[in-house]
Amino acid sequence: MRHRRRGRVLGRSPSHRKALFKNMASALFLTERDAELDDNAPKVKGRIITTLPKAKEIRPLVEKCITIAKKSLAAQAESEQYGTTAERGSDEYKQWRKSENWQKWANARAPMVTARRRCLQLLGDKQAVSILFDTVAERYVDRPGGYTRVIRLATPRLGDAGQRAMLELVGTNDRVRRSSERPAFDDEETETEAESPAEEQAAATSEPAAEEKDES
Repeated sequence: MRHRRRGRVLGRSPSHRKALFKNMASALFLTERDAELDDNAPKVKGRIITTLPKAKEIRPLVEKCITIAKKSLAAQAESEQYGTTAERGSDEYKQWRKSENWQKWANARAPMVTARRRCLQLLGDKQAVSILFDTVAERYVDRPGGYTRVIRLATPRLGDAGQRAMLELVGTNDRVRRSSERPAFDDEETETEAESPAEEQAAATSEPAAEEKDES
């Protein structure tokens, strides 16, 4: 019986499968990093290419992490009003640590710290967690859900012909439909402005005929 055994096994042990999901979810967030001077820079930000079964299994984990990070933004905004811009170790910073504002700042910041630790437990990468909270979560504040999409690729994977797919974040690589404008050619404008010789002759012959009818 398969009671409480949902999801795909993917031919791996539970520990190996859990580590695989952590690494691939972290890899998706790490594509949003600043990698201008990196030798292994991602080709497209917010997108990874994997097999279709893996993409479908990683997607719930990625969206869960984004939801946790998005809910903690309110606590971060509330804690900023009690914070300080003084340099750590300075006299002003030490006075702030002894004041009541520090306690209010710590209490207001507690839900965000809990959310970061929870995402670190799910992803296992500190850099990916910092990118998630600093860059990705703010992008989906007004979005109720559906932060990722899975797009199947036409060409299979070399070697085993596995069905490949793209897992990407919504909003970074969206297609924009644009209506093309009809081009204006100079030749068409000159033809419409200047009448052809045949039209000029037809107009000249029609004028005397109209005058004869009026006289009659």
